[in-house]
Amino acid sequence: MATVHDMIRKKGHEVFTIAPEATVLDALGMMAKHNIGALLVMTEGNVDGIVSERDCIRKVDLAGRNARDTKVNEIMTSKVISIDAAQPLEECMALMLEKNIRHLPVYDGAKLLGLLSVRDVLKEVVDVQQMMLSELERYITGGGR
Repeated sequence: MATVHDMIRKKGHEVFTIAPEATVLDALGMMAKHNIGALLVMTEGNVDGIVSERDCIRKVDLAGRNARDTKVNEIMTSKVISIDAAQPLEECMALMLEKNIRHLPVYDGAKLLGLLSVRDVLKEVVDVQQMMLSELERYITGGGR
């Protein structure tokens, strides 16, 4: 079965980051520019937190704050849940469901490899199922002989 590392290899290792003292407006602009839903908040290569579009809506707009004046570190999630690259796809899905998270940093030991979204995981599940269906169809119709 597929591992988290397999998904990162397919998706790529690019991770978009932002500084904790940047404004929420800067974060939203970066997310819109790259068509992503979250950014890792980093200082000198260390992950301080994660900020998502959902954080921006719930902790800024709904709280009556201003995106221009609010800093990312004021709304970010500082306890970042991550996953090891060697873990299987099923564990990744289970963790995202259990913790109700949509973005998951992937590490190989202490090295940050990438950031997976729930969309990435869903795509991998669909791809694996399609491959299995194709193999079963080939087996049933005798195409594998």
